[in-house]
Amino acid sequence: MQITVVPIEKPADMNFLLGHAHFIKTVEDLYEAIVQTNPAMKFGLAFCEASGPCLVRAAGNDDRLIELAKKNAVALAAGHTFLVFMEQGYPVNILNAVKNVAEVCRVFCATANPTEVLVAETAQGRGILGVIDGERSKGVETADDVKKRKEFLRAIGYKM
Repeated sequence: MQITVVPIEKPADMNFLLGHAHFIKTVEDLYEAIVQTNPAMKFGLAFCEASGPCLVRAAGNDDRLIELAKKNAVALAAGHTFLVFMEQGYPVNILNAVKNVAEVCRVFCATANPTEVLVAETAQGRGILGVIDGERSKGVETADDVKKRKEFLRAIGYKM
């Protein structure tokens, strides 16, 4: 077995989801879940098929984001993996809808952070072992940090 670190390539401030599902209809079902939940969000998604022709399947409503999703899916080449890259929305806007798609098994991460994916490869194929999402912790928040966190959440409209 060989373990490889595959970095997710994306603009620094772009959010994305990385998950695992199990069926060819995942592309259509994820598309429908996203547009029904947040129709204004621009997104591209790609899914790595794990049997038959083993193609990267893709959909979305923004050609640039679809291409970004395909590029990263090809780099991962891990069976039944899906990626969703988004603009004009955040993972929190669609995360529950994505997790409720019947064939979604898990979501590895939902982030805008620099991300590395740990991929294992055997003679049979490739699979995701886990992700490194951002940097390591540098300490525990102070009272001033709590105040800044709360102010930030209110400034972006997530808390009143």
